[in-house]
Amino acid sequence: MKKTKQHFVKVGLAIALTGFISACSQHDKAPRLASETLFNNDWQFVKSDKAADLATGTALTGWEKVQLPHTTEIESLVVTNQWQGDAWYKKAVTADASWKNKPVFIRFDSAMNAAEVFFNGKKIASHLGGYLPFTVDLTSELKFDAPNELVVHLDNRDSAVTGPKPLKDLDFNTYGGIYRNVYLIVKNDLYISDAVAENKTAGGGIFVTFPEVTDAKATVKVKTNLINSSSNEKSVHLNQKLMDGDKLVVESKTEVQKLATKSTTDIELQLNVKSPNFWSPQNPHLYTLVTQVFDGDNLVEEKNTRIGIREFIFTADHQLLINGKKTFLRGVNQHQEHPYVGYATSDAADYRDAVRMKAAGFDYVRLSHYPHSPAFMDAADELGLVLLDSVLGWQYFSEDPAFQAQIQQTCRDLIRRDRNHASVLAWECSLNESWMTEPFIDSLTKIVHEEYPGKNVYSAGWQEYGYDIYLQARQHRLEHYKAPTKPYNVSEYGDWEYYAMNAGLNQTAWSNLLQTDRSSRQLLGDGEKRLLQQASNIQEAHNDNLASTPAYSDGYWVMFDYNRGYSPDLESSGVMSIDRLPKYSYYFYQSQRDIAEKSDKFASGPMVFIASEWNEKSTLDVRVFSNAEQVELFLNGESLGKQKPDANKNTTNLKHPPFTFAVKAFKAGELKAVAYVGDKAVSEHKVATAGKASQLKLTIDSSGKAPQTGVKDIVFVRAQLLDATGNPTHDNKVPVSFSVRGGVKLISPVEINSLDGTASALIEIGDSTAGAAVIAQAPDLTAGEVSF
Repeated sequence: MKKTKQHFVKVGLAIALTGFISACSQHDKAPRLASETLFNNDWQFVKSDKAADLATGTALTGWEKVQLPHTTEIESLVVTNQWQGDAWYKKAVTADASWKNKPVFIRFDSAMNAAEVFFNGKKIASHLGGYLPFTVDLTSELKFDAPNELVVHLDNRDSAVTGPKPLKDLDFNTYGGIYRNVYLIVKNDLYISDAVAENKTAGGGIFVTFPEVTDAKATVKVKTNLINSSSNEKSVHLNQKLMDGDKLVVESKTEVQKLATKSTTDIELQLNVKSPNFWSPQNPHLYTLVTQVFDGDNLVEEKNTRIGIREFIFTADHQLLINGKKTFLRGVNQHQEHPYVGYATSDAADYRDAVRMKAAGFDYVRLSHYPHSPAFMDAADELGLVLLDSVLGWQYFSEDPAFQAQIQQTCRDLIRRDRNHASVLAWECSLNESWMTEPFIDSLTKIVHEEYPGKNVYSAGWQEYGYDIYLQARQHRLEHYKAPTKPYNVSEYGDWEYYAMNAGLNQTAWSNLLQTDRSSRQLLGDGEKRLLQQASNIQEAHNDNLASTPAYSDGYWVMFDYNRGYSPDLESSGVMSIDRLPKYSYYFYQSQRDIAEKSDKFASGPMVFIASEWNEKSTLDVRVFSNAEQVELFLNGESLGKQKPDANKNTTNLKHPPFTFAVKAFKAGELKAVAYVGDKAVSEHKVATAGKASQLKLTIDSSGKAPQTGVKDIVFVRAQLLDATGNPTHDNKVPVSFSVRGGVKLISPVEINSLDGTASALIEIGDSTAGAAVIAQAPDLTAGEVSF
């Protein structure tokens, strides 16, 4: 039969189609990559003051739809009766068909404090401790023919096993809820384990170390823990790529090896990096390690780990070298609390706090007194904050074996979670301000070096015995300071010694209480005189630390004002208010940063700030903070002279002492400070005598990170009181009413009183900011509005 051209076309199409179908079939057989997705939406929540079992808890009425992160109670600005009790969360989990025969997990980044997890009515997990992650395996309990019910029961009441003190005696608050992210994790049957869940000494997950760090070469050692959960033997190999942005720096592959069914193995690879770009506080350079796992020829998992190549070494005289350079770390302590929402912040909000710390001139943060969020750890890596990473502890120790086992496990889990962060200098596996037995200290320091074997790994504790680094607060050493025999960190200073002097560790001992106007505990609205006193105290203490101790770092107490369980007021020694507005002392620290340090991620470089309201009550000894060589002060355009920094007993060791100008008489108008390096003006700042407030100006405090949609971000919106000519006023207790429009929500009360001329509202960002706005009104003032 004669074959036509049309016939050949049909045959060709058939062959091509067959090939296409075959190719699609082969593609369908290739497994999807392991995935990790946020699991924060569509939860339901109810709370109860009474303890309850699963049946009673799920029978409670009044469930509300919530999104994580979530707090059990929106508290008042000053928390006088923090909620404690039982919190219940539930969520329907619809299993996708693609999950069949695959390991499926839920990871909770944190939940306060004792957790039970139920799945389809069966208890499948429990966890104790409110600051570290735990992972729950759903695989064997998943139903594919109907929705599954996930229920989480939390109890945030006081615990003698986790410590620390009961809330009524505690100097900070612990709040409640599933207050950090939750993730749904779907793996293939060959996968990288979770470092915390695997519970393996110095193992699990991906563990990156740096056996050799020199200017010419750095050795990056990567240990990856793999699990074969299938009933078949696997042929596996790994590929490790080190990326610098989009550039491949070095790549290494393993040989194919067999992994037996239902087994686990560690695979180590070494990468040699020529002329590495080091991580440091001034140059926080990060590489991305890309780990690829192959099951035969199939790529089944790809995981990115940000790392910084750096080396922390202490000299024989206990000074710190970062990448061979002697470095003094100027730092601060912080509590992670935000107003109203407590611990339930957003990743972006935690990043903004890190930006505020760098902008304030700090290069080091003590994470007091518990593990902080993964988002903050990431931000510290990116921005260049050296961290002292801590377990939960405060003025509480117990001989109970259960308590000691809990702290020991917490130490292990902390290191497993955070060991790959470039920012972590040392591990504070120590109970802050708590007497501990020597055997207990021995157990904790041993754990640090078991979990992170190798050189240049440091434990830190507030008792000199046992630890690699000795933490000592300045107020403690007023009576018993002696030259240390190991690296020394002034862990806290500038607050308690200016408050209760010799009260020791008992925060309720009020003998020797200093006069209020001499204290470092000053609210933002306490006025110029008291804010200057706080800055003077800090200057004296910081200068003394530099003069009188061989410390490699000091950490001021504290970055932000915060609530405390035992006292119905704010602890107000922060360099910023609880709603993140700067006090004068913020600018003192900012002036201590080197003028050459510049970043596009936070305020940096040359600065000058006039610490005055400049009104008839202002001191005529005008204090100016600057990191420049000289400052010239102008009053209403007339120069009052150009000066070098102050020189007195409290400036002897400061990098950049303040400038004090003796002004002869007050004249209403404008003060302007101009900072100079040589003859070049590099920065200026103005303050003006304010008239009566007449208008409101609204701004969104983005602090280095724009508001994020769809993730329950929180941001502050500032309503600043201005006079008729636009000068900021310093009025307190002016009631400002806030309202919102569009996809944003007001978390703080509708009415907020001004503090130093500003009322701050806390706003939750929804799924979209299109058309969103915040409006503020106050009696006799022109209203203000800001759009997102």
